[in-house]
Amino acid sequence: MHWQVYMILCSDNSLYTGITTDIARRLEQHGNGRGAKYFRGRQPRQLVYLESGHTRSTAAQREAAIKRLSRPDKCCLISSPSNEVAAAEKATYS
Repeated sequence: MHWQVYMILCSDNSLYTGITTDIARRLEQHGNGRGAKYFRGRQPRQLVYLESGHTRSTAAQREAAIKRLSRPDKCCLISSPSNEVAAAEKATYS
């Protein structure tokens, strides 16, 4: 199974980091309130980072590493070449 690590920009300008095997399904869950409890007080706005090619173990390790980063470091990661979300293709929530 191929796991992905992702970051979502939220309505309060925070960045949520998670892992999944199906990004489209997971984004729908977050948008419909069936995802993480984190979204109970805020809304997902935009998928801003995606990284593929992980096993369950490496995805969990990468998620933990990203969560430990400072906000400026997360912003650098979002603008890095390793980000699989192209600026024109970013998913937006309404």
